[in-house]
Amino acid sequence: MHLPPTRAPRGAPQFAAVRAEFALPDTFPAEVLAEAATAASRPPTAGPERVDATDLELVTIDPRGSKDLDQALGVSRRGDGFRVHYAIADLGVMVAPGGALDAEARRRGQTIYLPDGPVPLHPPTLSEDAASLLPDGSRAAVLWTIDLDGAGEPVMVDVRRAVVRSRARLDYAGVQADADAGRLHPALAALPELGLLRRRQAVRRGVIELELPEQEVVPDGLGGWTVQVRRRLEVEVWNAEISLLTGMAAARIMIDAGVGLLRTLPAVEPEALEGFRRAASELGFTWPPGTTAAEILADLPGDAPAALALRRAATILLRGAGYAAFDREAGVPVPDDAGHGGIGAPYAHVTAPLRRLADRFGTELCLAVTAGLEPPSWLREALPALPEVMTVSDTLAGKVDRACVDRTGAALLAGRVGEEFDGVALRPNGPEGELGEVYLPHPPVLARCAGPLTAGASVRVRLAVADPTTGRIEFAAVS
Repeated sequence: MHLPPTRAPRGAPQFAAVRAEFALPDTFPAEVLAEAATAASRPPTAGPERVDATDLELVTIDPRGSKDLDQALGVSRRGDGFRVHYAIADLGVMVAPGGALDAEARRRGQTIYLPDGPVPLHPPTLSEDAASLLPDGSRAAVLWTIDLDGAGEPVMVDVRRAVVRSRARLDYAGVQADADAGRLHPALAALPELGLLRRRQAVRRGVIELELPEQEVVPDGLGGWTVQVRRRLEVEVWNAEISLLTGMAAARIMIDAGVGLLRTLPAVEPEALEGFRRAASELGFTWPPGTTAAEILADLPGDAPAALALRRAATILLRGAGYAAFDREAGVPVPDDAGHGGIGAPYAHVTAPLRRLADRFGTELCLAVTAGLEPPSWLREALPALPEVMTVSDTLAGKVDRACVDRTGAALLAGRVGEEFDGVALRPNGPEGELGEVYLPHPPVLARCAGPLTAGASVRVRLAVADPTTGRIEFAAVS
Protein backbone atom coordinates (compact mmCIF):
# COMPACT_ATOMS: atom_id res chain seq x y z
CA MET A 1 0.00 0.00 0.00
CA HIS A 2 1.43 3.39 -0.95
CA LEU A 3 0.27 6.93 -0.41
CA PRO A 4 0.00 8.91 -3.65
CA PRO A 5 3.41 10.32 -4.60
CA THR A 6 4.42 13.95 -4.77
CA ARG A 7 6.95 14.75 -7.48
CA ALA A 8 10.19 16.53 -6.75
CA PRO A 9 11.57 18.94 -9.33
CA ARG A 10 13.38 17.08 -12.11
CA GLY A 11 17.09 16.76 -11.37
CA ALA A 12 16.70 17.08 -7.60
CA PRO A 13 17.94 15.73 -5.30
CA GLN A 14 21.57 15.01 -6.22
CA PHE A 15 22.48 11.57 -4.89
CA ALA A 16 25.96 11.99 -6.35
CA ALA A 17 26.48 14.63 -3.69
CA VAL A 18 25.51 12.08 -1.02
CA ARG A 19 28.03 9.63 -2.44
CA ALA A 20 30.70 12.31 -2.35
CA GLU A 21 29.78 13.49 1.15
CA PHE A 22 30.22 10.00 2.58
CA ALA A 23 33.17 9.11 0.33
CA LEU A 24 31.43 6.05 -1.08
CA PRO A 25 33.55 4.08 -3.58
CA ASP A 26 32.36 4.10 -7.17
CA THR A 27 34.32 1.08 -8.39
CA PHE A 28 36.41 -1.88 -7.30
CA PRO A 29 40.19 -2.18 -7.59
CA ALA A 30 41.36 -4.15 -10.63
CA GLU A 31 42.74 -7.02 -8.54
CA VAL A 32 39.38 -7.39 -6.78
CA LEU A 33 37.50 -7.52 -10.08
CA ALA A 34 39.94 -10.09 -11.42
CA GLU A 35 39.57 -12.29 -8.37
CA ALA A 36 35.78 -12.04 -8.57
CA ALA A 37 35.81 -12.97 -12.26
CA THR A 38 37.88 -16.06 -11.54
CA ALA A 39 35.52 -17.11 -8.74
CA ALA A 40 32.49 -16.53 -10.97
CA SER A 41 33.93 -18.75 -13.69
CA ARG A 42 33.85 -21.87 -11.49
CA PRO A 43 30.44 -23.59 -11.73
CA PRO A 44 29.22 -25.36 -8.60
CA THR A 45 29.41 -29.13 -8.60
CA ALA A 46 28.05 -31.69 -6.19
CA GLY A 47 30.51 -33.95 -4.41
CA PRO A 48 31.56 -35.25 -1.02
CA GLU A 49 31.45 -31.74 0.51
CA ARG A 50 28.43 -30.40 -1.40
CA VAL A 51 25.14 -32.24 -1.72
CA ASP A 52 22.98 -32.09 -4.83
CA ALA A 53 19.76 -30.38 -3.74
CA THR A 54 18.58 -29.25 -7.16
CA ASP A 55 15.43 -31.34 -6.71
CA LEU A 56 14.16 -29.08 -3.91
CA GLU A 57 11.34 -26.66 -4.67
CA LEU A 58 12.88 -23.28 -3.79
CA VAL A 59 12.00 -19.71 -4.77
CA THR A 60 13.36 -16.27 -3.95
CA ILE A 61 11.22 -13.43 -2.57
CA ASP A 62 12.73 -9.95 -2.74
CA PRO A 63 11.81 -6.36 -3.55
CA ARG A 64 10.93 -5.97 -7.20
CA GLY A 65 14.00 -5.42 -9.34
CA SER A 66 16.49 -6.87 -6.85
CA LYS A 67 19.41 -8.77 -8.36
CA ASP A 68 21.43 -9.63 -5.24
CA LEU A 69 19.32 -12.60 -4.15
CA ASP A 70 20.71 -14.06 -0.93
CA GLN A 71 17.98 -16.54 0.00
CA ALA A 72 15.84 -19.17 -1.68
CA LEU A 73 13.02 -20.61 0.39
CA GLY A 74 10.88 -23.70 0.58
CA VAL A 75 8.32 -24.29 3.35
CA SER A 76 6.21 -27.43 3.50
CA ARG A 77 4.13 -29.45 5.89
CA ARG A 78 5.87 -32.42 7.54
CA GLY A 79 3.44 -34.60 9.46
CA ASP A 80 1.97 -32.41 12.21
CA GLY A 81 4.77 -29.90 11.82
CA PHE A 82 6.79 -28.14 9.15
CA ARG A 83 10.03 -28.38 7.23
CA VAL A 84 11.93 -25.28 6.14
CA HIS A 85 14.59 -25.40 3.45
CA TYR A 86 16.50 -22.13 3.39
CA ALA A 87 19.28 -21.88 0.81
CA ILE A 88 21.75 -19.04 1.37
CA ALA A 89 24.18 -17.83 -1.29
CA ASP A 90 27.55 -19.46 -0.60
CA LEU A 91 30.09 -16.63 -0.59
CA GLY A 92 32.54 -18.67 1.44
CA VAL A 93 33.44 -20.78 -1.57
CA MET A 94 34.01 -17.71 -3.73
CA VAL A 95 35.97 -15.41 -1.42
CA ALA A 96 39.48 -16.62 -0.65
CA PRO A 97 40.54 -15.74 2.92
CA GLY A 98 43.25 -13.12 2.85
CA GLY A 99 42.76 -12.31 -0.84
CA ALA A 100 42.02 -8.99 -2.47
CA LEU A 101 38.26 -9.67 -2.56
CA ASP A 102 38.21 -10.55 1.13
CA ALA A 103 40.15 -7.43 2.07
CA GLU A 104 37.86 -5.16 0.04
CA ALA A 105 34.75 -6.70 1.60
CA ARG A 106 36.19 -6.11 5.06
CA ARG A 107 36.78 -2.47 4.17
CA ARG A 108 33.20 -2.01 2.97
CA GLY A 109 31.31 -4.04 5.57
CA GLN A 110 28.01 -4.12 3.70
CA THR A 111 26.16 -2.99 0.61
CA ILE A 112 25.04 0.64 0.83
CA TYR A 113 21.76 1.24 -0.98
CA LEU A 114 20.93 4.53 -2.67
CA PRO A 115 17.90 5.26 -4.87
CA ASP A 116 20.02 5.53 -8.03
CA GLY A 117 21.96 2.32 -7.40
CA PRO A 118 23.81 0.39 -4.70
CA VAL A 119 27.42 0.54 -3.57
CA PRO A 120 27.84 -3.23 -3.38
CA LEU A 121 29.83 -5.25 -0.90
CA HIS A 122 31.04 -7.54 -3.68
CA PRO A 123 31.53 -6.92 -7.42
CA PRO A 124 28.27 -7.35 -9.36
CA THR A 125 29.74 -10.27 -11.30
CA LEU A 126 29.27 -12.14 -8.01
CA SER A 127 26.54 -10.32 -6.10
CA GLU A 128 24.17 -9.92 -9.06
CA ASP A 129 25.17 -12.92 -11.13
CA ALA A 130 27.31 -15.95 -10.25
CA ALA A 131 26.62 -15.96 -6.50
CA SER A 132 23.06 -14.62 -6.64
CA LEU A 133 20.33 -17.28 -6.40
CA LEU A 134 18.79 -16.38 -9.74
CA PRO A 135 16.47 -18.93 -11.39
CA ASP A 136 18.70 -19.43 -14.40
CA GLY A 137 20.76 -22.41 -13.35
CA SER A 138 22.52 -24.17 -10.51
CA ARG A 139 24.07 -22.13 -7.72
CA ALA A 140 26.36 -22.85 -4.79
CA ALA A 141 24.46 -22.45 -1.53
CA VAL A 142 24.55 -23.19 2.16
CA LEU A 143 21.38 -25.15 2.80
CA TRP A 144 19.67 -24.86 6.17
CA THR A 145 17.07 -27.54 6.87
CA ILE A 146 14.94 -26.86 9.93
CA ASP A 147 12.17 -29.17 11.12
CA LEU A 148 9.54 -27.67 13.41
CA ASP A 149 6.74 -29.16 15.47
CA GLY A 150 3.08 -28.25 15.19
CA ALA A 151 3.59 -25.20 17.41
CA GLY A 152 6.31 -23.90 15.12
CA GLU A 153 9.21 -24.73 17.47
CA PRO A 154 12.40 -26.11 15.90
CA VAL A 155 13.19 -29.74 16.69
CA MET A 156 16.05 -30.34 14.20
CA VAL A 157 18.59 -28.09 12.48
CA ASP A 158 20.95 -29.18 9.71
CA VAL A 159 23.34 -26.98 7.73
CA ARG A 160 25.57 -28.03 4.85
CA ARG A 161 26.90 -26.92 1.49
CA ALA A 162 24.71 -27.74 -1.50
CA VAL A 163 23.98 -27.11 -5.14
CA VAL A 164 20.48 -25.65 -5.55
CA ARG A 165 18.30 -24.37 -8.36
CA SER A 166 15.73 -21.65 -7.71
CA ARG A 167 12.43 -22.24 -9.49
CA ALA A 168 11.27 -18.62 -9.63
CA ARG A 169 12.28 -15.06 -8.84
CA LEU A 170 9.30 -13.63 -6.97
CA ASP A 171 8.61 -10.24 -5.41
CA TYR A 172 6.68 -9.37 -2.27
CA ALA A 173 3.69 -7.75 -3.95
CA GLY A 174 3.26 -10.67 -6.32
CA VAL A 175 3.50 -13.28 -3.58
CA GLN A 176 1.04 -11.33 -1.46
CA ALA A 177 -1.43 -11.22 -4.34
CA ASP A 178 -0.98 -14.96 -4.86
CA ALA A 179 -1.51 -15.63 -1.14
CA ASP A 180 -4.68 -13.53 -1.12
CA ALA A 181 -5.95 -15.43 -4.19
CA GLY A 182 -5.02 -18.86 -2.80
CA ARG A 183 -2.55 -19.68 -5.56
CA LEU A 184 0.84 -19.67 -3.83
CA HIS A 185 3.84 -21.29 -5.52
CA PRO A 186 4.19 -24.90 -4.26
CA ALA A 187 7.49 -23.98 -2.57
CA LEU A 188 5.59 -21.55 -0.33
CA ALA A 189 2.52 -23.67 0.40
CA ALA A 190 3.01 -23.66 4.18
CA LEU A 191 4.63 -20.24 4.55
CA PRO A 192 1.49 -18.34 5.66
CA GLU A 193 0.66 -20.86 8.39
CA LEU A 194 4.20 -21.13 9.71
CA GLY A 195 4.83 -17.41 9.35
CA LEU A 196 1.79 -16.60 11.48
CA LEU A 197 2.80 -19.16 14.11
CA ARG A 198 6.30 -17.75 14.33
CA ARG A 199 4.98 -14.18 14.47
CA ARG A 200 2.76 -15.02 17.44
CA GLN A 201 5.71 -16.65 19.16
CA ALA A 202 7.79 -13.55 18.45
CA VAL A 203 5.29 -11.36 20.27
CA ARG A 204 5.29 -13.77 23.22
CA ARG A 205 9.13 -13.65 23.26
CA GLY A 206 8.96 -9.89 23.48
CA VAL A 207 9.93 -8.84 19.96
CA ILE A 208 9.71 -5.05 19.63
CA GLU A 209 8.24 -4.09 16.25
CA LEU A 210 7.98 -0.31 15.90
CA GLU A 211 6.21 -0.27 12.51
CA LEU A 212 6.77 3.44 12.10
CA PRO A 213 6.06 4.80 8.61
CA GLU A 214 8.94 3.60 6.46
CA GLN A 215 9.99 6.28 4.01
CA GLU A 216 11.62 5.28 0.76
CA VAL A 217 12.80 7.21 -2.26
CA VAL A 218 11.45 5.96 -5.58
CA PRO A 219 11.34 7.21 -9.19
CA ASP A 220 8.34 9.42 -9.86
CA GLY A 221 7.92 8.14 -13.42
CA LEU A 222 8.78 11.53 -14.92
CA GLY A 223 12.54 11.51 -14.58
CA GLY A 224 12.61 12.69 -10.97
CA TRP A 225 12.27 11.26 -7.50
CA THR A 226 9.67 11.17 -4.77
CA VAL A 227 9.26 9.85 -1.23
CA GLN A 228 6.55 7.36 -0.41
CA VAL A 229 5.56 5.40 2.65
CA ARG A 230 6.06 1.70 2.29
CA ARG A 231 3.81 -0.61 4.27
CA ARG A 232 5.07 -4.06 5.19
CA LEU A 233 2.99 -6.75 3.57
CA GLU A 234 2.02 -9.91 5.42
CA VAL A 235 4.32 -11.98 3.24
CA GLU A 236 7.26 -9.79 4.30
CA VAL A 237 6.47 -10.54 7.93
CA TRP A 238 6.28 -14.29 7.23
CA ASN A 239 9.50 -14.19 5.24
CA ALA A 240 11.28 -12.23 7.97
CA GLU A 241 10.24 -14.85 10.52
CA ILE A 242 12.07 -17.54 8.52
CA SER A 243 15.21 -15.41 8.49
CA LEU A 244 14.90 -14.80 12.24
CA LEU A 245 14.36 -18.52 12.83
CA THR A 246 17.59 -19.27 10.96
CA GLY A 247 19.53 -16.54 12.73
CA MET A 248 18.42 -17.83 16.13
CA ALA A 249 19.42 -21.37 15.17
CA ALA A 250 22.85 -20.08 14.10
CA ALA A 251 23.30 -18.21 17.37
CA ARG A 252 22.53 -21.36 19.36
CA ILE A 253 25.12 -23.31 17.33
CA MET A 254 27.73 -20.65 18.05
CA ILE A 255 26.94 -20.33 21.76
CA ASP A 256 27.06 -24.09 22.27
CA ALA A 257 30.43 -24.19 20.48
CA GLY A 258 31.80 -21.23 22.43
CA VAL A 259 32.86 -19.33 19.32
CA GLY A 260 30.88 -16.91 17.19
CA LEU A 261 29.63 -13.46 16.29
CA LEU A 262 26.26 -12.36 17.65
CA ARG A 263 24.02 -9.44 16.82
CA THR A 264 23.15 -8.07 20.23
CA LEU A 265 20.77 -5.62 21.86
CA PRO A 266 20.76 -5.17 25.64
CA ALA A 267 17.67 -6.11 27.57
CA VAL A 268 15.34 -3.15 28.09
CA GLU A 269 16.37 -1.05 31.07
CA PRO A 270 13.66 -0.69 33.75
CA GLU A 271 13.82 3.11 33.38
CA ALA A 272 13.20 2.86 29.63
CA LEU A 273 10.27 0.50 30.12
CA GLU A 274 8.78 2.82 32.74
CA GLY A 275 9.18 5.75 30.36
CA PHE A 276 7.35 3.80 27.68
CA ARG A 277 4.58 2.96 30.15
CA ARG A 278 4.19 6.65 30.99
CA ALA A 279 4.03 7.54 27.30
CA ALA A 280 1.32 4.91 26.74
CA SER A 281 -0.70 6.31 29.64
CA GLU A 282 -0.30 9.91 28.51
CA LEU A 283 -1.44 8.94 25.02
CA GLY A 284 -4.56 7.25 26.37
CA PHE A 285 -3.63 3.57 26.01
CA THR A 286 -4.50 1.10 28.74
CA TRP A 287 -1.85 -1.40 29.87
CA PRO A 288 -3.53 -4.51 31.29
CA PRO A 289 -1.62 -6.36 34.04
CA GLY A 290 0.74 -8.98 32.67
CA THR A 291 0.86 -7.43 29.20
CA THR A 292 4.30 -6.87 27.66
CA ALA A 293 5.52 -3.90 25.67
CA ALA A 294 5.66 -6.17 22.60
CA GLU A 295 1.98 -7.04 23.01
CA ILE A 296 1.04 -3.38 23.43
CA LEU A 297 2.84 -2.49 20.20
CA ALA A 298 1.41 -5.47 18.30
CA ASP A 299 -2.14 -4.36 19.11
CA LEU A 300 -1.78 -0.68 18.18
CA PRO A 301 -4.33 0.53 15.63
CA GLY A 302 -2.94 1.40 12.20
CA ASP A 303 -1.76 4.95 11.67
CA ALA A 304 -3.88 6.66 14.32
CA PRO A 305 -1.99 9.74 15.57
CA ALA A 306 -1.63 8.44 19.14
CA ALA A 307 -0.40 5.06 17.84
CA LEU A 308 2.26 6.76 15.71
CA ALA A 309 3.44 8.75 18.71
CA LEU A 310 3.62 5.65 20.92
CA ARG A 311 5.62 3.78 18.28
CA ARG A 312 8.03 6.72 18.20
CA ALA A 313 8.26 6.61 22.00
CA ALA A 314 9.09 2.87 21.80
CA THR A 315 12.45 3.66 20.22
CA ILE A 316 13.81 4.05 23.77
CA LEU A 317 13.36 0.27 24.11
CA LEU A 318 15.78 -0.46 21.25
CA ARG A 319 19.00 1.28 22.23
CA GLY A 320 22.49 -0.14 22.33
CA ALA A 321 22.48 -2.53 19.35
CA GLY A 322 25.88 -3.96 18.53
CA TYR A 323 27.90 -7.08 17.78
CA ALA A 324 29.69 -9.44 20.16
CA ALA A 325 32.52 -11.71 19.06
CA PHE A 326 33.60 -14.49 21.42
CA ASP A 327 35.99 -17.43 21.44
CA ARG A 328 36.43 -19.47 24.61
CA GLU A 329 39.70 -20.96 23.37
CA ALA A 330 41.12 -17.45 22.97
CA GLY A 331 39.95 -16.48 26.44
CA VAL A 332 36.91 -14.49 25.29
CA PRO A 333 33.78 -16.11 26.75
CA VAL A 334 30.22 -15.89 25.53
CA PRO A 335 28.92 -12.53 26.80
CA ASP A 336 26.72 -12.61 29.88
CA ASP A 337 23.99 -10.77 28.00
CA ALA A 338 24.15 -12.69 24.73
CA GLY A 339 20.57 -12.02 23.70
CA HIS A 340 18.92 -9.56 21.36
CA GLY A 341 16.34 -7.60 23.32
CA GLY A 342 14.36 -6.75 20.21
CA ILE A 343 14.07 -10.42 19.20
CA GLY A 344 13.79 -12.06 22.59
CA ALA A 345 16.58 -14.57 21.98
CA PRO A 346 20.24 -14.79 20.93
CA TYR A 347 20.60 -14.02 17.24
CA ALA A 348 23.33 -14.09 14.57
CA HIS A 349 23.53 -12.77 11.03
CA VAL A 350 23.87 -15.62 8.50
CA THR A 351 21.19 -15.07 5.85
CA ALA A 352 22.49 -12.16 3.73
CA PRO A 353 26.15 -12.79 2.82
CA LEU A 354 25.90 -11.02 -0.53
CA ARG A 355 25.04 -7.82 1.26
CA ARG A 356 26.59 -8.09 4.73
CA LEU A 357 30.11 -9.13 5.70
CA ALA A 358 29.24 -10.72 9.05
CA ASP A 359 27.03 -13.36 7.43
CA ARG A 360 29.87 -15.03 5.54
CA PHE A 361 31.89 -15.50 8.73
CA GLY A 362 28.85 -16.63 10.74
CA THR A 363 27.95 -19.16 8.08
CA GLU A 364 31.48 -20.59 7.97
CA LEU A 365 31.43 -20.99 11.76
CA CYS A 366 28.13 -22.88 11.65
CA LEU A 367 29.34 -25.14 8.84
CA ALA A 368 32.52 -26.06 10.71
CA VAL A 369 30.84 -26.64 14.06
CA THR A 370 27.98 -28.75 12.71
CA ALA A 371 30.48 -30.87 10.75
CA GLY A 372 32.44 -31.52 13.93
CA LEU A 373 35.43 -29.52 12.70
CA GLU A 374 37.49 -26.81 14.33
CA PRO A 375 36.78 -23.39 12.83
CA PRO A 376 39.73 -22.46 10.60
CA SER A 377 42.40 -20.20 12.04
CA TRP A 378 41.76 -17.38 9.54
CA LEU A 379 38.17 -17.22 10.74
CA ARG A 380 39.04 -17.13 14.45
CA GLU A 381 41.67 -14.47 13.77
CA ALA A 382 39.10 -12.30 11.98
CA LEU A 383 36.46 -12.42 14.71
CA PRO A 384 37.78 -9.70 17.07
CA ALA A 385 37.75 -7.04 14.35
CA LEU A 386 34.29 -7.80 12.93
CA PRO A 387 32.13 -6.01 15.54
CA GLU A 388 33.75 -2.65 14.80
CA VAL A 389 33.64 -3.19 11.03
CA MET A 390 29.94 -3.99 11.16
CA THR A 391 29.08 -1.19 13.59
CA VAL A 392 30.84 1.40 11.43
CA SER A 393 29.17 0.14 8.23
CA ASP A 394 25.75 -0.01 9.91
CA THR A 395 26.13 3.62 10.98
CA LEU A 396 27.23 4.65 7.50
CA ALA A 397 24.32 2.82 5.84
CA GLY A 398 21.85 4.53 8.18
CA LYS A 399 23.30 7.98 7.52
CA VAL A 400 23.30 7.51 3.76
CA ASP A 401 19.69 6.30 3.76
CA ARG A 402 18.60 9.23 5.96
CA ALA A 403 20.46 11.70 3.76
CA CYS A 404 18.74 10.42 0.62
CA VAL A 405 15.29 10.52 2.19
CA ASP A 406 15.81 13.96 3.75
CA ARG A 407 17.19 15.53 0.57
CA THR A 408 14.35 14.13 -1.49
CA GLY A 409 11.81 15.33 1.06
CA ALA A 410 13.40 18.76 1.06
CA ALA A 411 13.28 18.82 -2.74
CA LEU A 412 9.57 17.98 -2.62
CA LEU A 413 8.99 20.92 -0.30
CA ALA A 414 11.39 23.40 -1.90
CA GLY A 415 9.58 26.58 -2.89
CA ARG A 416 6.79 25.96 -0.38
CA VAL A 417 8.32 27.70 2.64
CA GLY A 418 5.56 29.51 4.50
CA GLU A 419 2.84 27.05 3.49
CA GLU A 420 0.86 25.18 6.13
CA PHE A 421 0.44 21.42 6.40
CA ASP A 422 -1.44 18.92 8.56
CA GLY A 423 0.63 16.42 10.48
CA VAL A 424 1.01 14.35 13.64
CA ALA A 425 3.17 15.39 16.58
CA LEU A 426 5.46 12.50 17.47
CA ARG A 427 7.58 14.20 20.14
CA PRO A 428 7.25 17.51 22.00
CA ASN A 429 10.12 19.96 22.33
CA GLY A 430 12.81 18.86 24.75
CA PRO A 431 13.66 20.49 28.08
CA GLU A 432 16.96 21.86 26.78
CA GLY A 433 15.63 23.50 23.67
CA GLU A 434 15.77 20.58 21.24
CA LEU A 435 13.04 20.73 18.64
CA GLY A 436 10.12 18.33 18.63
CA GLU A 437 9.22 16.02 15.78
CA VAL A 438 6.28 15.84 13.40
CA TYR A 439 5.21 13.46 10.68
CA LEU A 440 3.40 14.64 7.57
CA PRO A 441 1.48 11.95 5.68
CA HIS A 442 1.55 13.87 2.37
CA PRO A 443 4.20 14.41 1.33
CA PRO A 444 5.45 11.74 3.76
CA VAL A 445 8.07 13.68 5.70
CA LEU A 446 9.53 13.22 9.17
CA ALA A 447 11.01 16.51 10.44
CA ARG A 448 11.83 18.71 13.38
CA CYS A 449 9.30 21.26 14.52
CA ALA A 450 9.45 24.31 16.77
CA GLY A 451 6.62 25.49 18.98
CA PRO A 452 4.22 23.79 21.38
CA LEU A 453 3.52 20.16 20.48
CA THR A 454 1.53 17.47 22.24
CA ALA A 455 2.66 13.94 21.35
CA GLY A 456 -0.03 12.01 19.53
CA ALA A 457 -2.05 15.07 18.57
CA SER A 458 -2.93 16.22 15.09
CA VAL A 459 -1.16 19.48 14.43
CA ARG A 460 -1.09 22.28 11.89
CA VAL A 461 2.45 23.30 11.00
CA ARG A 462 4.11 25.92 8.79
CA LEU A 463 7.17 25.06 6.70
CA ALA A 464 10.14 27.14 7.86
CA VAL A 465 13.10 25.49 6.11
CA ALA A 466 13.44 23.10 3.14
CA ASP A 467 16.99 22.86 1.81
CA PRO A 468 17.56 20.10 -0.79
CA THR A 469 21.32 20.67 -0.61
CA THR A 470 21.58 19.60 3.03
CA GLY A 471 18.25 17.81 3.53
CA ARG A 472 17.35 20.15 6.38
CA ILE A 473 13.59 20.42 6.93
CA GLU A 474 12.00 22.34 9.79
CA PHE A 475 8.45 23.32 10.63
CA ALA A 476 6.86 25.57 13.21
CA ALA A 477 3.61 24.74 14.96
CA VAL A 478 0.74 27.05 14.04
CA SER A 479 -1.01 28.26 17.16
